[in-house]
Amino acid sequence: MKPTSLTFLLALALLVPPLAQAQAARELPTLSGDDAAAAAADYQRYCALCHGPDRAGHANDHAPSLKSQSLLSTGFPWLLREAVAYGRPGTPMGGYLDEIGGPMSQAEVRRLVLWLYEQGGSPELHRVGIDRIAGDAAAGARVYEENCASCHGDEGQGVTGTALGNPTMLATTPDPFLRHAIEHGRDGTPMAGFADTLSSAQMDDVTAFLRSRATGWKAEPRPLVPPPALADAVLNPGGEAPEFEFKDGHYITAADLDRILKEKRRLVLLDTRVASMWQLAHIKGAVPIPYYSDPEKVVAALPTDGTWIISYCECPRAAADSVNRFLREKGFTNTAVLWEGIGGWVALGYPTAVGRADD
Repeated sequence: MKPTSLTFLLALALLVPPLAQAQAARELPTLSGDDAAAAAADYQRYCALCHGPDRAGHANDHAPSLKSQSLLSTGFPWLLREAVAYGRPGTPMGGYLDEIGGPMSQAEVRRLVLWLYEQGGSPELHRVGIDRIAGDAAAGARVYEENCASCHGDEGQGVTGTALGNPTMLATTPDPFLRHAIEHGRDGTPMAGFADTLSSAQMDDVTAFLRSRATGWKAEPRPLVPPPALADAVLNPGGEAPEFEFKDGHYITAADLDRILKEKRRLVLLDTRVASMWQLAHIKGAVPIPYYSDPEKVVAALPTDGTWIISYCECPRAAADSVNRFLREKGFTNTAVLWEGIGGWVALGYPTAVGRADD
């Protein structure tokens, strides 16, 4: 039997971490008593200094509340997981994942995030979507200056409010997540919602302005471009094959991927996330090929001459792993997956681009 899109989804279900599986079902797994106690101890050891022993936030360095229902209910547990794992470069929030020098394993990070949701009363996850919100970024800049800068800083650096001018946060946070916070605020914190102060169009404009800062607060807004066709996916067609050492069997590190891109080596770079995430931020040159794509069409368009095919995703590896496994089953031998995912890529300081996905 030939693999189908359903095959892709079934493979993905086996690989997606428990947190993401539960998110898809709008519920989160329950921690055992021992795991909950361990997570509570981790929180007090690593998080309480800045976020407060009761998770109320703003104990130090303007760290946000981790008990706000408006934060916990917006349906993106993976955003919180990535923030803990890789930190927010440019802010006092460092990364706690052992792979980048922190004290926690991936399992311990997931456990901590599940504990935070349980402590918050396990709120029902409210899907706010991931579609781009249309707005006037220039108008949003004026609204931001008048209503937001006093707390979040003229350049998003954070004053009494959270730093918003953070490329990692903006590159991995969907527009509706930002829009929800603007409209509803963060209950239990000084961040009040603007539903009764700003019009819907003004809140859209502020969201568009924040999105335009994803590549740097002072960066000039970039025009959106359509994604490249899969037929044009080969980067540096005249370049030599990349050279790197695998990590744990079939993974490439962000440092090696950055190096071979700078060396202009011949390769194909696949962004396997849902297509709308490609437009928020992607590694330059990547083609959006979501994990749910028709696999036969993907195979028919990929080069069969041994060109290296490198895939990445968000969580940080599940979707890319499923695509990579399928390609190997189809006879593609030169394939690899980005170990850190795009969240780690951005958090480690490597560049991204913005674009427009048409589906």
